Amino acid sequence: MNIAALINDKVSQALEAAGAPAGSPAAVRQSAKAQFGDYQANGVMGVAKKLGMNPREFAQKVLDVLDLDGIANKTEIAGPGFINIFLDPAFLAKQASLALSDERLGIAAEQPQTIVADYSAPNVAKEMHVGHLRSTIIGDAVVRTLEFLGHNVIRANHIGDWGTQFGMLIANLERVEKEQGEVSMELADLEGFYRESKKLYDEDEEFAARARGYVVKLQGGDEHCAKMWKKLVDVTMIQNQLNYDRLNVSLTRKDVMGESMYNDMLSVIVSDLKEKGLAVESDGAQVVFLDEYKNKDGDPMGVIVQKRDGGFLYTTTDIACAKYRYETLGADRVLYFIDSRQHQHLMQAWSIVRKAGYVPESVSLEHHAFGMMLGKDGRPFKTRAGGTVRLADLLDEACERAQKLIEEKNPDLASEEKANIANTVAMAAVKYSDLSKHRTTDYIFDWDNMLAFEGNTAPYMQYAYTRVASIFAKANIDMNSLTGEIIISEEREQALLSKLLQFEEAVQSVAKEGQPHLMCSYLFELAGQFSSFYEACPILNNEDDAIKQSRLKMAALTAKTIKQGLDLLGIETLERM
Repeated sequence: MNIAALINDKVSQALEAAGAPAGSPAAVRQSAKAQFGDYQANGVMGVAKKLGMNPREFAQKVLDVLDLDGIANKTEIAGPGFINIFLDPAFLAKQASLALSDERLGIAAEQPQTIVADYSAPNVAKEMHVGHLRSTIIGDAVVRTLEFLGHNVIRANHIGDWGTQFGMLIANLERVEKEQGEVSMELADLEGFYRESKKLYDEDEEFAARARGYVVKLQGGDEHCAKMWKKLVDVTMIQNQLNYDRLNVSLTRKDVMGESMYNDMLSVIVSDLKEKGLAVESDGAQVVFLDEYKNKDGDPMGVIVQKRDGGFLYTTTDIACAKYRYETLGADRVLYFIDSRQHQHLMQAWSIVRKAGYVPESVSLEHHAFGMMLGKDGRPFKTRAGGTVRLADLLDEACERAQKLIEEKNPDLASEEKANIANTVAMAAVKYSDLSKHRTTDYIFDWDNMLAFEGNTAPYMQYAYTRVASIFAKANIDMNSLTGEIIISEEREQALLSKLLQFEEAVQSVAKEGQPHLMCSYLFELAGQFSSFYEACPILNNEDDAIKQSRLKMAALTAKTIKQGLDLLGIETLERM
């Protein structure tokens, strides 16, 4: 149950009954401090101002008609007209019992939508590097959350598998196969192969002419070129899948929807834009002028959709992309996890999409932008030599560092278990350190902080789960076989249950806003509440069996909530560390 939504509805009804205009916002939020209750309604002051009333007097009128029977046991007016709401312990106990008995922890599925999520998007014939990490793991956390809420999510891995560079790659592949019989298809070698192809293209005019010819042939559907192209794509995606699997990212080969998919749509779209009077010729190119965007002279900005040589641009592909996702995939909502520097480009493409009538306003096109990963020097994260950091190298280093850490903390574990724990902690640390930051900000990549067992980190959260699970392991109790009622007899118990029942609000916020850090913050706060509860409220050595069973139920719900929350982030838990 989303308690904030329930209270929001009740306060909205009371506002209207007290004389507020229909639809006035109740603005119900979780309280920042326990002395202000569990929730605060902040909408009274704005409404009172519109009505020309004293806010506290209007707040009293709202309280007089506010029906929170069985939900809250205390309400009060605070400050200039806030309404503080204190949840009834009996209500909390009942909702917690329902959550514990439900494998979904009481979270209802939403009205299902078809949601297309565009994320990861590496390039063919190049290894994934750290620049692909944020899109991949932020997108995946949001996708998992949306699926958990019952939505039909279509993953779209929009790989860079089209364009002029494929002419030079095919020409070089052909050259090497003629000379050597076979080219190594390891992606690390393919990186060198890409550089070699570029050098030949820049320095050998005959090679460059052949490469340009292959681009035309490939775009025209030539069988030989298509076969060579497919070989390059296959090698790249096999290697990329190793990174996805290591990171516990849910993308697979069937989710690949590269630029090439839209190739046949581009000329049709340009013709249609011309017909609609949106695209006009300018210096031999086809251009859409947008009044919403001005150049430095204050004139409408021109967006090229076809170059004078007949070639198409990324904008044309992105227009086709949005059109396809609505018309063919039936999207109700399209999410793009693309770095913030691409914002204007996307907005221009979508502006054309809307003007052309390809996607109606009822379908949401959302750019979930993210900042850059920076080194400790505050500059883009690079190798010591100043090169791009390969993602596989980053993950290898994370494993080595985690292995040393586990060795220090628990040297007596069997080597296989140590390796498993180290790998699980390493992948979690890389992901969580990113996911726990606000998506839109740049963030500093810091190994020491990432692998720390204190603070809002993956090792801390994984240990928090292990600590709760160990209570049951120690006592040899199955957390699914607990009996009795949940009884609230201490303040710490009430605080823990109140936080546990905010899980649905965290899940829905991530789904709505595409912000996984909201789940990280929630889980970190929950772990803190459990620590306070555990120190103040004895569990296994409690002499009152009813209270012992009740507290075990609270611990079980905490373990299940942390595990489920981390799973939605794509982070695995361990039964012992």
